[in-house]
Amino acid sequence: MTTVHEIAALLPDPARLREHLRALAVLDSAIGEDPEYGQYTFDSAWGPGVEAAFMDNGSGDDFTVLFTSSGVLVHGFDHESPMSPYAADDERVWPGVIDDVPAALRSLLEDPSFHEEGIDVPRVTACLWWEHGDTAWHTGSAITFPTESESPDGAGFLFELLVGRSPEAVRSHFEDYYERPVPLDAIRHVLDGNPLTPAVAVALNPAMLSDEALLERIAEHPEAASYLACDGEFDLARTDPIESIALPNGLSVKPVAGCNAGGTHYLCGPATPDGSRPVLYTDSEGGASLIAESVAEAATLAIVLPSWHDALAGSRPPELGADHLEDNPDHPAVRDRLLAELRLPPATEQEVLDRLLATAARTVPDGFLPHVAGEEDSAFEPLLG
Repeated sequence: MTTVHEIAALLPDPARLREHLRALAVLDSAIGEDPEYGQYTFDSAWGPGVEAAFMDNGSGDDFTVLFTSSGVLVHGFDHESPMSPYAADDERVWPGVIDDVPAALRSLLEDPSFHEEGIDVPRVTACLWWEHGDTAWHTGSAITFPTESESPDGAGFLFELLVGRSPEAVRSHFEDYYERPVPLDAIRHVLDGNPLTPAVAVALNPAMLSDEALLERIAEHPEAASYLACDGEFDLARTDPIESIALPNGLSVKPVAGCNAGGTHYLCGPATPDGSRPVLYTDSEGGASLIAESVAEAATLAIVLPSWHDALAGSRPPELGADHLEDNPDHPAVRDRLLAELRLPPATEQEVLDRLLATAARTVPDGFLPHVAGEEDSAFEPLLG
């Protein structure tokens, strides 16, 4: 029989549990194709001073882990458990499950999200906690478990990925749930606490960050499309360049977006299903540069570092982006919201700056510096100073 008593001895300490839950949420978001059907999520601002991790399997079973300055509360519910409040005629929490929860954490159980409408008790079958200053997880000490089930409180399957935290176990779960292969190296990369880079995101779900998929998502999100067209200077409605261009490496070019200053963004090379193409930018004054390896990278660049033009001209932090932030103090919140809406990997200014400079540096040597089609001596000048 597996119950919270066994789980308590196998859970990591709160700090490691938090990082593992964040990683599971990142992986679920990256691997899945529709957030509505994801199981693991993480909310760093669930309440004042409270972070929350959630698992919901869509079949009536779920858990929540609340991280507070007073400690951590783990709250699980198995809808088929004989210990469910709904299994009792008087709709009560099974004796002992929450009786010992300390006062500093007990108020969390009263949150409306843990209650069904019209029922006064929280929907819980399994509960664990770690109060500030503790050295181990605690559970109810006087629980008499039903004997007809191997996991009477649901703990055995609810917390499966919190106990079996290996990359192999996590990969097996996501492959079973999404019914397709997932690369182990990408799983391990995220579980080790590394950032979700575009390359890792593509490895986890190649179709999700393809050019066509992302262009469709931008068109479906008015706020994202509006931001990219204005602040991001990546307007999908502007696809009429001032003049036709050609590349010395012979790759085809297709205008995909424009900017208010008359510049144009091009996709370079042939389109492939679920694929990506380098993005070339030309301005209205005869300058050009590769800026991204895909539409996903270009959109991330425009959202995270709208002052990227200044970076190509030589500006660097902390001055880089300072004017935009002064005019738009809410930019960090807007940035995070748009990246989440478009299901793009989180990225810092330094990360996108490094990618931009590395990509721009291969504009000339790799044959991406364009010229006006049909005109001699009409090569553009590199924008990277």
